[in-house]
Amino acid sequence: MIMSDSALSVSIGQCSAAGVKQVNQDFYGACIPVGLTLNTKGIAAAVADGISSSDVSHVASESAVKSFLIDYYCTSDAWSVKKSAYRVLSAINSWLHAQTQNGPSRYDRDKGYICTFSGLILRMGVAHLFHVGDSRIYRIRDGVLESLTHEHCHGAEAEARYLTRALGLKSTVILDYKTIPLSIGDVFILMTDGVYEYLDDQAIQSILDEYTHDLDRAAEVAIERGLSKGSGDNLTVQILRVESVPSPRLEQLFDENCALPPAPQLSVNEEFEGYRVLRDLYCSARSHVYLAEDLISGKRVVIKVPSVTLREDPRHLEQFQMEEWIASRISNNNVIKAVRSERARLYLYSVFEYFEGMTLAQWMLDNPQPSLEKVRSIVAQIGYALRAFQRLEMVHQDVRPENILISEAGAVKLIDFGSAKVLGLSEWAFNEWGVFGTLQYSAPEYFIGETGSHRSDLFSLGVVTYQMLCGRLPYGNAVSRTQTRREQQKLRYSTLRLEDREIPVWVNFAVKRALEIDPLRRYDEVSEFVHDLRYPNRMFLADNRPPLMERDPLLFWQVISLILLLLLIASIAV
Repeated sequence: MIMSDSALSVSIGQCSAAGVKQVNQDFYGACIPVGLTLNTKGIAAAVADGISSSDVSHVASESAVKSFLIDYYCTSDAWSVKKSAYRVLSAINSWLHAQTQNGPSRYDRDKGYICTFSGLILRMGVAHLFHVGDSRIYRIRDGVLESLTHEHCHGAEAEARYLTRALGLKSTVILDYKTIPLSIGDVFILMTDGVYEYLDDQAIQSILDEYTHDLDRAAEVAIERGLSKGSGDNLTVQILRVESVPSPRLEQLFDENCALPPAPQLSVNEEFEGYRVLRDLYCSARSHVYLAEDLISGKRVVIKVPSVTLREDPRHLEQFQMEEWIASRISNNNVIKAVRSERARLYLYSVFEYFEGMTLAQWMLDNPQPSLEKVRSIVAQIGYALRAFQRLEMVHQDVRPENILISEAGAVKLIDFGSAKVLGLSEWAFNEWGVFGTLQYSAPEYFIGETGSHRSDLFSLGVVTYQMLCGRLPYGNAVSRTQTRREQQKLRYSTLRLEDREIPVWVNFAVKRALEIDPLRRYDEVSEFVHDLRYPNRMFLADNRPPLMERDPLLFWQVISLILLLLLIASIAV
């Protein structure tokens, strides 16, 4: 058992037996990490049951559980629990299925690498369940036992029953997934069919009541009673009792730096924690940014410290920490990188790579009529950066010219992640506090209370693209003044002035699609937008203008009214 006032803690008991069979084709395991991993990834447990008709299914069940418990903790901290587990279990399923297809039993799935799987991940205040096959996960809360899963099998009798879904059964696997809020005292029981088919709910409940202080013994007794009832299968029981459920706090995500005092304002030529300040870069309401030199390596870096006005605001400091946390997890040439140092810090600040260039806002002032090819190059690089965010289930939420740097050679870097949303950290309350970016570049859905997605960043990229092409905004400031979906439906995209520039018609349609008010009508992927800026989309080459009612509702009804009036006059004249 792991107990801690500031971390999730559980008691665990488990047991498995071959029963009357010679080989135990069940397998179970659990992982209770320590430190930051306990908070970022949680506690994982799993049981698997190989099919009895196969001589290799014990390999399948062991491989499934071991791979799950190892590979899950290797996935990105930024990913949601669901995405991490799905990726791992899909890979496991593909490997098991390939083993069968490449072996002598490829035409007889009853002899293949197939097993059931029930996995449980407890992270912060949420239980995540992943299930396929006929093993089970139970929960006892307030003395009431309930099954949280259902079996994927056909047939009522054990001898005539066969699995309809399992790991390794097909090239792809469909998993049942659900989340449940945790409460102190919750008991989760993972069990294979060799036990639950011979013990009813009342019997399971009584065992847990009798051996509440010895969960290993409770698991052993459940197996013993299953055998005494005539079980002819392997038997596995795993029990986890939740002892504490902490509230999300900053120190549970970051390292010891979170307890440090904010760094003071710095001055030119000042030496600060192994760096020499060379000059000020910029100052904003959120932070002060300096160009500095590492006194050991001689490399130039950018140091960012919290602003004086917000250094007492816990919410601001949390977001400040998040920016470096995000930058250290994204590896992309078009995203600014965090610089890690082995030197111990005495203050709270961030260090990033130095990229010599100007903001895209300044670049647009210097280049009011850039070539279409130059715009394509810049948009493509921003798109690469946003794809890197999307792969880690992050949304930048503040894509605007001031947060894009461009070098003399045309290389682009996306900066400033203070407003970014990380889906994998959704259980941390402060992750929801991020405000969306500058109003003129923010997607419409933010203004009606909806959460942002990668399509929201795509909209912002569309605004930047539009502005580079014609120097103005597609909707002006009208988007930020809307508060309902009905108001947003009245907004009209202002077509690029094709006659002023050599801009193909199909480029205008590509930009328009990226700037659709309804996020579901935008591109699914930013790569599609980048492609359509360079290569004509057949949809845009055809005359596919929307009907008059969509283009100009007022004109549509005026025409209808005129027609009705003429018909009325004609009827009176007759």
